Amino acid sequence: MKIIPLTKKGQTGGLITGLVMGVAALVIGVIIALVITSTLGNAGLLTSGRSSKTISNETEGYINASGYTLDQVGGDNVTFTIIRIYNATPTAVAILVGNYTLDSTTGILTNASNTNFGSVNITYTHQIKSNEELAEEKMSGNFSAGINNVSGKIPTVLLIAAIVLILGVMVFLVAQWQRMRLGGGGTSL
Repeated sequence: MKIIPLTKKGQTGGLITGLVMGVAALVIGVIIALVITSTLGNAGLLTSGRSSKTISNETEGYINASGYTLDQVGGDNVTFTIIRIYNATPTAVAILVGNYTLDSTTGILTNASNTNFGSVNITYTHQIKSNEELAEEKMSGNFSAGINNVSGKIPTVLLIAAIVLILGVMVFLVAQWQRMRLGGGGTSL
């Protein structure tokens, strides 16, 4: 009698092992993406490449309770700093710091006293984010949106996996039942 060795070519770890490994790989990938994004955002290295720009004599400005938004607000701007403000009419008179407040992150200028100024010229600087900082912000936003999409699909993936598993068990049971039915020969009396 010749003994034929058993080979395991073409065999996999099975359905359950594949499902568990797939879900585990998905979770590990998400965690790695979060660690990379968090590390880049918290390193503080990206802010060192910021540049600064000075805007001289922005006209048509005003100082009142409703607030005036500086022209350069939006886009890649980070912080604003007033250098000087002067009243354009009737004569160029400097407006002192106590008469206005500036929200340095939004660039909105409001009055801090009861005095309103209708036409002022404003000179200020603002920092502009570096390309690296902008890339990190966009990457972080994309990862967050992607993680939300993936986490929303996990229940569906697990449901499909459960259905496949149940169908696999049913096929196995039907095959065993067929084997028992065909091979169950006994003598009848």
